[in-house]
Amino acid sequence: MTNRLLRYGLLTVAVSSLLVGCASGDRSGTRTTPNGEPAARTIDIRIANGTVSPADTRTEAEVGERIVLRVDSDTADELHVHSDPAHTFPVAAASGQEFGFTVTVPGQVEIELHHAGRTVTTLLVRQ
Repeated sequence: MTNRLLRYGLLTVAVSSLLVGCASGDRSGTRTTPNGEPAARTIDIRIANGTVSPADTRTEAEVGERIVLRVDSDTADELHVHSDPAHTFPVAAASGQEFGFTVTVPGQVEIELHHAGRTVTTLLVRQ
């Protein structure tokens, strides 16, 4: 019985050490690609037949993280990013459009389609 308790205790200590090691890692939030470059958070946007997808969602992001908006649209519009500084991107009636930006101030950042009057998503940007 004593050996069993000792093994259980050692296993508990080992697992706890692993968990603490993982939790105390780099919390800078900078995600990287396999080749070490900063990763981008990509948001796919589709505008078709008067419908916008996504609509009124929440997307988590981090200060300094690159945001890429990939847009397929059947109509022209403008994407507004209400960040500091703000960004405006012209959307054409075309597929495969990409617009990129970086948010440098934490907080909530709305991304909206100007002519459609729709909020695509709100970025919840944390430090």
